[in-house]
Amino acid sequence: MNNKKLELRMYGLVNYQLTGIQVGIQYTHAIVEYGLKYNNELFQEWAKNHKTCIILNGKTTNTNPNRLGEMNKSLQLLIDNNIDCATFYEPDLGDQLTAIVFIVDERVFNNIDYPYYEELSFDLDDQNTNTQNYKNWVENIGGEKNAFLKDFLRGFKLHN
Repeated sequence: MNNKKLELRMYGLVNYQLTGIQVGIQYTHAIVEYGLKYNNELFQEWAKNHKTCIILNGKTTNTNPNRLGEMNKSLQLLIDNNIDCATFYEPDLGDQLTAIVFIVDERVFNNIDYPYYEELSFDLDDQNTNTQNYKNWVENIGGEKNAFLKDFLRGFKLHN
């Protein structure tokens, strides 16, 4: 059994309309909310030993149910997939969602040691074998949550 501690990153989605210092402030507000909400072993490990932050362009924010913003949709996806996340809604911007944060381990972001499933080569035509290969891959990257996050994060770029 490998007892190596995994690298951790705090990922965040921040509204695309924010720039410069505003991005960092909204992101930091959400980190504080995460610490207040969870303050668990994972957060303590990240806060004490890693502290690395990845800020992504979260795109639009809009709470109108007829045309939800991309950030609002992303938040719902994270919740639906049981990802521990925290949010910040900026009072000075009409209480709009401006930041979402969550912690991921290296099996999500290290695509060298933990490649995407489709990057692995299997010469098998048997569907049952392919199903087992996928199950093995999911187990190797830490489970369904990590499989979801690995795919989810592909759709985002770093915030400017």
